[in-house]
Amino acid sequence: MGRFTQGIFRSLAPSSRDRHSRRLYKFWPAILLAMVVLLTIIAALQYRWTTEVTDAKEFRVGREVESRMIQWHLDLYGEFSAICIALQVGPDSGAHDSWSDYLQRYIKWSRGDQNKNSPINLYRNPDLVENVYVWETSRKVPRLWRLNAQTGTIDSASVRPDLSRALDRLQKHSANLAVALRAWQSADRDRDTNEMSGTASLRSSAITGWQFDESVPLIAHPEVRNSDSTPVDWIVIQFDRKTIRARILPTLVRRYFGGPIGLDFNVAVVATGNPTRIIYSSVAGFGSQDADAYDSVMNLFGPPPESLEGQFWQTIKNSEALESEQWRSFSAPVWFPTIEYGAADSSWMLVVQSRHGPLQAVVGRVRRQNLAISALVLLLLAFNMGIAAVAGFRAQRFADLQMNFVASISHELRTPLSVLHAAAENIKDGVALRHGKLESYGSLMMSQTRQLMSHVDRILLYASIRSGKTHYNMRVLEVSEIIQRVEIATAELMKESKCTLVQNVEPELPCVCGDLYALCSCLENLITNAVKYSGKDRDVSISAVHCRTAHGQDEVRISVKDRGVGIEHSELANIFEPFYRSPAANAAQIHGTGLGLFVAKHVAEAMGGRLSVTSEVGVGSVFTLQLQARHPGTMNSQPLDHQRQEVL
Repeated sequence: MGRFTQGIFRSLAPSSRDRHSRRLYKFWPAILLAMVVLLTIIAALQYRWTTEVTDAKEFRVGREVESRMIQWHLDLYGEFSAICIALQVGPDSGAHDSWSDYLQRYIKWSRGDQNKNSPINLYRNPDLVENVYVWETSRKVPRLWRLNAQTGTIDSASVRPDLSRALDRLQKHSANLAVALRAWQSADRDRDTNEMSGTASLRSSAITGWQFDESVPLIAHPEVRNSDSTPVDWIVIQFDRKTIRARILPTLVRRYFGGPIGLDFNVAVVATGNPTRIIYSSVAGFGSQDADAYDSVMNLFGPPPESLEGQFWQTIKNSEALESEQWRSFSAPVWFPTIEYGAADSSWMLVVQSRHGPLQAVVGRVRRQNLAISALVLLLLAFNMGIAAVAGFRAQRFADLQMNFVASISHELRTPLSVLHAAAENIKDGVALRHGKLESYGSLMMSQTRQLMSHVDRILLYASIRSGKTHYNMRVLEVSEIIQRVEIATAELMKESKCTLVQNVEPELPCVCGDLYALCSCLENLITNAVKYSGKDRDVSISAVHCRTAHGQDEVRISVKDRGVGIEHSELANIFEPFYRSPAANAAQIHGTGLGLFVAKHVAEAMGGRLSVTSEVGVGSVFTLQLQARHPGTMNSQPLDHQRQEVL
């Protein structure tokens, strides 16, 4: 029964284990492919998210810049239009207001006599207004009057050279109100479209109807003295260019583009044309570059208002309508109609650039930082997934090795136990006595007991190695003593296997330091493997030579050589791992636990040496135990790091 069950175990267990392992390993390519696909999807999503975050960052920055520019512009428009509101000029106000009425309003506004909470005082800057004129073009001979707020009089004034072109333009468009309201248009503009649009609002707004001349600068408004079909006069307000450049513009720039430690942006107001004029610049030289060099450009001369209330609502709508790249170049939401003189007309442009570099470059840096962070996170994720995959694979492989070990050790233990059980049964039944084989039965039982003890000792040694509690009794040993003990211990194995142990030991070898039992066990394991894997040539040789290393150290090399099946080159890195069994050995049903070489390598290293192997398939293998030599004259003078009770 024992032989029958043993045969069943030998024939069935390895194949079933192999089938189970193959089924498990089939899943790993699918798992790795799923990981690669998952990483690819995550990488694509991260790139998409990074792009969206960068676009959102750019849009937010653009909206912030655009909002600052529009608020800056609205305040500038408020500064220019404050005097218009104070004078209360309308297209038909001349029918009931005299020039003295306008003078009194001008004086009152200049002195700040209005209610402090009045909207008129919100942008009150009397220094901004250089002169207020009345240009009477309804007469046959036009006359120019100046409203003097200091003396409270209306003085006759001569036409200054800087006003002559603007006043001449107003005189030519004073035939009636309809013509006067379009005095700002150039001769080549189509005058037939929307000729009288917005008449009601023009008559009800204190802002609408004013026309702007950027070259002076000034604003003018027509005054109807009799009816809409009669010639009109003009209220002309000239602004102080120095006040605009030195006080108004710098104050607005600090208000909307300033930061905790100065300006966040370089700002300039540039008059386009030939040549380009810099009206104001926060930094010397800024504003002379091409338009593409700025972060954002706004044309201050926006569309003319239809009404005060409607235009402020339109301003809010326009500020929310700018999307994507439109904030880089756009027109202001509202401005006075600008008098056009021809192709050489210029516009005032507000140009802005971040002091930390172009906003495009800043957004690009943010994009690169986000991509770098995403790539780092992805690499960390890939690394962790790789570690998890490797750990899972190693765990699966280790589990397979453990299962193989359990099956192998069960068989290795079962064989001697079965033999012992059969021998004991025969002795009990008197079979051994009747045939006179009691002595041979005793030798058989001793051999199997020794084999059983060897397996148990190897397992216990592996357990002690893993737990770090292995102890070695280190002393100086003769190489011949070691080899002699090994020969005696393996004599029975060599006899049963019909193998020959050939010795080739150099005479007068130096001594080595180690644990006699551990070194003998190491060499016995190597000889046992040589016997198991030997081919038709049943000779196993053991040799010992004295060598000098490249570093000048003396060592003794004890080699065990067989002429067996050999080991594949790809398996040499794995044979010293615990539980590892060669697939060829499993297929050939060569029994073993997979612990022998692991224990042998550990013993060699614990003795201060090393265990190496060279092998060729079909030729055989050579395992070499290399130990440091100890000459008689140096054994007491040199410290031996390994000449102690080693605890691993």
